[in-house]
Amino acid sequence: MSFRITGRGTSYYHCVSRVVDRRFIFQADEKEVFRSILRRLEGFTGVTVVTYCVMGNHFHLLLKVPDPDTLPRLDTERLLELLPLLYDKATVETVAHELDLARRSGDVTCERALLERYENRRGNLSVFIKELKQRVSIFMNKRLGRTGTLWEGRFRSILVEGGESALLAVAAYIDLNPVRAGLVDHPEDYRWSGYGESNGTGKGSRKARVGLASIQREALENLELTVPWARVQERYRRLLYLAGAEERDHAGAVSRRGFSPEKVSEVVDAATPLSLSGLLRRKVRYFCDGAALGSAGFVEEVCDGLRASGRIRASRKSGARRLRGGDWGELRVLRDLQVRVFDPPFE
Repeated sequence: MSFRITGRGTSYYHCVSRVVDRRFIFQADEKEVFRSILRRLEGFTGVTVVTYCVMGNHFHLLLKVPDPDTLPRLDTERLLELLPLLYDKATVETVAHELDLARRSGDVTCERALLERYENRRGNLSVFIKELKQRVSIFMNKRLGRTGTLWEGRFRSILVEGGESALLAVAAYIDLNPVRAGLVDHPEDYRWSGYGESNGTGKGSRKARVGLASIQREALENLELTVPWARVQERYRRLLYLAGAEERDHAGAVSRRGFSPEKVSEVVDAATPLSLSGLLRRKVRYFCDGAALGSAGFVEEVCDGLRASGRIRASRKSGARRLRGGDWGELRVLRDLQVRVFDPPFE
């Protein structure tokens, strides 16, 4: 389910999709291609990647989706700047020729129709994910010498409130995936995640840093403000290491892998613990299946909109549901989970 609150402008979504049969097909080279496609689509569509994680058989994305009406309308010059992100030279030249003919003939309607063909793909979550999966499928099917669907059904998404608490919780959940799966000892060592990329030196490192900086409280309150990366990294690293601490049973054996107490104490000031840390060590189903996550007021507003549109039953009088399984503070979800709160890692 994906939806937007009317008149709210920018929306945030956590999106997840798995490979069919949960096959582990993404190795290092394939993950690099996935990230390249992801970043090129980001540049073309105006949808911002806040953070992400590409695993062996699934991916997580935290996306900032603008209101399409707030995006500047494409003109010929801007379109021809964007097209090389997704298309080869021959295609770009063909489109340029078509636009030139329309302009020379004075056919404004034809020129506008050509521009809107691409403009309609901008600022749209469903289009973004559809094109990402299609382009990755084409590459992987050719790579593996296979045909048919690559993905296990439609992607799953949850609407996330645009406040620091909810956004940081989901971002940390995403960036801790490789640690929970035992692929790396430290989240900064995994190259195919937002946090890992932000610690690198490649071209994408700046985009990764901008994404994580954009969900800091100061940046959310003042869109013109750029939060210094050093400050962002300090805060976010503390959250990740608190959330990723290992757990032990009564006998002292490690029951859930993560960071040792010694490593956590190196990173985190014990006098300033963060909430949600223990809960974020787990595979939390709310982050994928809760439909909408945020404060009670935010979730109630989402519920009102869906009730008015007939997408949920009129008899449902309240929308915000408390999260079970621990102390989630003020966070609420739209969809309650009746069976289990936590899942094992994707396999």
